[in-house]
Amino acid sequence: MTTNATADLALSVHGPVGVLDLVVPSGAAAVDVAEAYARQAGLSTVPVLCTRIGAVLPPDLALARAGVRPGDVLVATTSPVPATGRGHGSVASAPADGPTDTSATLVAILAAACAVTAGWLAATTGDDRLRFATVAVLVAASVLGVLPVGRYAAQRATAAPAFAGAAALAVAWDPHVERLPMILGLCGLVAALAAATARSLGREADEALQAWIVAGGLLFGLTWMCTLAGAPPRLTWSLLLVLAVLAARIVPGLVVDVPDQYLIDLERLAVTAWSAREPTTGKRGRSVVPRGAVAVVSGRGTRLLTAAAAALAVVAVVSAPLLLSTATLRVDRIGARCLVGFAGAALLLAARSYRHRGAGAMLRTAGLGCWLVLLVVLLQLMGETSLRGLAIGVVLLGGALVVVAVATGRGWRSAWWSRRAEVAEGLCGALVVASLFVAAGWFREVWEMASLWNLGS
Repeated sequence: MTTNATADLALSVHGPVGVLDLVVPSGAAAVDVAEAYARQAGLSTVPVLCTRIGAVLPPDLALARAGVRPGDVLVATTSPVPATGRGHGSVASAPADGPTDTSATLVAILAAACAVTAGWLAATTGDDRLRFATVAVLVAASVLGVLPVGRYAAQRATAAPAFAGAAALAVAWDPHVERLPMILGLCGLVAALAAATARSLGREADEALQAWIVAGGLLFGLTWMCTLAGAPPRLTWSLLLVLAVLAARIVPGLVVDVPDQYLIDLERLAVTAWSAREPTTGKRGRSVVPRGAVAVVSGRGTRLLTAAAAALAVVAVVSAPLLLSTATLRVDRIGARCLVGFAGAALLLAARSYRHRGAGAMLRTAGLGCWLVLLVVLLQLMGETSLRGLAIGVVLLGGALVVVAVATGRGWRSAWWSRRAEVAEGLCGALVVASLFVAAGWFREVWEMASLWNLGS
């Protein structure tokens, strides 16, 4: 874990007992800094924090949003401060994110979906003029999206890579199935470059852009390595689906990055045989983790986890039908169906351990999407009598599940059910890895080689 130095503010706080130098996160609230000053200065009350010109900082306002910069001087006072209007230099609290930002996010997601649809339709059309016009519009939209201007710059920057990837899809489209992994890898690379450009111009949607960069880069690397190695497309889709299942358990441990000074007492760690001979006489007290820093770390981890879950859901939902369509031989079809079914179960069980509702909902959507694709394929193999029996069985099973759910209540959250779910998730993960060898064709190739050896003997 590394310390994000750009997110810290070095401040000098002047108060009743003197000057105290503090290093706090930019997301820390004014009340956290005031409490830290009162604790280290030995004050009985928490002072009021003001700027150097006397403007009162609201207690719940983050320092970065109040315009505080590294090296600024703040004043802590215990005397009553007269209220001033907005025109006399007081710091007004920033408006909280409300339904407007949520609506803008939904519009950005819808715009990204429409861009991908437009790129797909332009790629499959036979009119070159229509394709050129669509590509021009998508490129212009991606260029405008990466510009860090306007109130909704974060939402536009999040959707800009989708426009760039859709334009690349329309330009590089080829109807041959063997070239589809290479084309999607190229789209991922273009989307990652657009996200990197947006991230270099501004930090409005840093976490979502990081997910775009990592997902696009990994997609490009995997698809092009498989293509250069001459692997069939079913191997590429199998590997993508397996990686999505494994990443659902690995990503939560990677996205939460806690700064080192919050976990390690650096002052005690720096004490050596030479520095311990004489006590330090500085006025700096031991660093205290403010409440605002916890909110900053938690918020950043939440945004990263949501973006990563969205990327995993897209990869799983796209790779599952492509795997089932490219596995044409009998043994490979069995492995592909098992892989998609076990991957859906593993994603659903992994979503159970996510405390964030948005990320958990995305993983559940990915798992149900895998099952839906598999169900469509299986229904095509059934006759009319089998379909009627399946419909009756599903209705009866649904009624039984409702009765059981009402009877057990919150029993699924007990420790007993949690242990069983962990075992089931591990078992599904193992079956996913085992199905990979069958779906990719390796099991069939070994079987054919063994059959030839038996015939030769």
